[in-house]
Amino acid sequence: MREIMMVKVLLVSLFFVLTSLTGVCPREIYVKAGEMVALQCPDGVAEPIWTSYTTQEMDLTSNMSSAEQRQMGVLVHERSLVILNASVNHQGNYSCSLGNASSQFWFRLTVYTTRRENEKKNYSATCYTHESCTLSCPDVNIPAENTPDITSNGIKWHKEGESLPKNSYFSSVEENDHGVYTCTRSYLYHGQIYNMTLSVVLDVQPNKKMDKSAEITSPRMSEVFLVDLGSTVVIDCKAVLYSDFDEVFWLSGNSFVETNNIFPVFYNYTSENNTEEIKMTASLVFKKVSEEDLSKNYTCKLECVSGLSSFVTITLAQKPRPSYVSLAVGIVGMVVVMVVSVVIYVKFKIDIFLFLRDTLGCHRRTSDGKSYDAFLMYYKSDTDAGLNAYDRNGLKSVLEERFGYSLCLYDRDILPGKAVAEAVLDCIVCSRTVVLVPTSPDPGPGSDLLSAIHAALVERQTRLVFIKTEATEVSRSGSLPEALQLLGKAGDCVTWKGISSMPPSSSFWKQLRYYLPAPQHAQKIRLLPQPI
Repeated sequence: MREIMMVKVLLVSLFFVLTSLTGVCPREIYVKAGEMVALQCPDGVAEPIWTSYTTQEMDLTSNMSSAEQRQMGVLVHERSLVILNASVNHQGNYSCSLGNASSQFWFRLTVYTTRRENEKKNYSATCYTHESCTLSCPDVNIPAENTPDITSNGIKWHKEGESLPKNSYFSSVEENDHGVYTCTRSYLYHGQIYNMTLSVVLDVQPNKKMDKSAEITSPRMSEVFLVDLGSTVVIDCKAVLYSDFDEVFWLSGNSFVETNNIFPVFYNYTSENNTEEIKMTASLVFKKVSEEDLSKNYTCKLECVSGLSSFVTITLAQKPRPSYVSLAVGIVGMVVVMVVSVVIYVKFKIDIFLFLRDTLGCHRRTSDGKSYDAFLMYYKSDTDAGLNAYDRNGLKSVLEERFGYSLCLYDRDILPGKAVAEAVLDCIVCSRTVVLVPTSPDPGPGSDLLSAIHAALVERQTRLVFIKTEATEVSRSGSLPEALQLLGKAGDCVTWKGISSMPPSSSFWKQLRYYLPAPQHAQKIRLLPQPI
């Protein structure tokens, strides 16, 4: 016995010397006495040589016969060294190598018999209350899948302190589920069962999600959805959940709505998970809305594992038919507004134009090189209803003094010594507009001149304003000279109505100012020198 102890001391001393020289830290492996354990040489060593530094020091290779391996209680295959039934004699140090010290890998195997010695090889897992959880048996130090003659025989779970087997899946974790669980892997080798036992410490934590309340975000309570009969309608019930076991579903009255789409009314659901919450949508589908559907209440219900529940009830209603009366009233109203607008515009067009021009200055102010705003040219009226001297003088005074027009007058601004037609044409060229005024008797160049200058007026596209009297309007158009008829058609006509036309606010002055351009307030250049 004393000699055996000496051998062990020498082997351990040799191991420490080797590891200190190579600088390699051995891998710690723990196994319960009587159970299986597998040592795996790292990748890159295809056919290693295993060396055991235990009481039975020897080299182990895959060339050993099966009988020799079973006699030693080991199995060597490729990079694996499997100890079928670990005992104290197997405790010690192992190495795998290609035969030289530069590529050696070390293992320190500890065989324990009591629970306290097993504490170093416990694994941990964390689950949360009211959530599903699955314990996983650690796959460490197990035989490789391709190890010959060894087949897996499943995994069994036990909780420390309980005799009955446990399921590794928890549908809803509770606080009393915490504790130490052992998973036992079974392997069949040449008709005999070998076990591997590992311990997992389950820590149950409070579920932080449960601090928040699940809720239905849409639709609103008692919301009414307008639909058409015979149409397909989908109504989404959206909810925010904090547990995988919370549920959202639809009720029709007091009956559950099916999820099978063969029914005329069914529902389906989709969910979106993240670390904080679950967004679920339960869609109520009506293939064809019927009158019976309009008479029912539909409820989206949320049930939580915490015991709390909430619901939202909605109804369907048929869309109202379009009202053609309101449409007709609207159209008639629009037509009336348009007609009134047109009437107002036609009736007050001149007043609106003069207001914008006089008050807001909406007229062209650029100079066109003309000296006069208008040339008053008189013509003889055959009806003896022309403007007399008083009326002509009033016409000139109102235009110049009241409205600020610069006028060219035949008897005042025509240069002497020139032919009458040439002088009149010069005055027309210097004026923006020609105003033809009927007179009786004729004080100007006379109507005979109109025929001579008609072509010039048309050629220069001179703007014409033709003043008529009421007697001229009732007379036949054929009684006027041909030149006057042509000029009357080419220009704008304004009717002088005697005394009623004299006030500056009369319709005569409004029409005349409407056809005349805005006064340019240019300095009047007379064609005759003025007396001193």
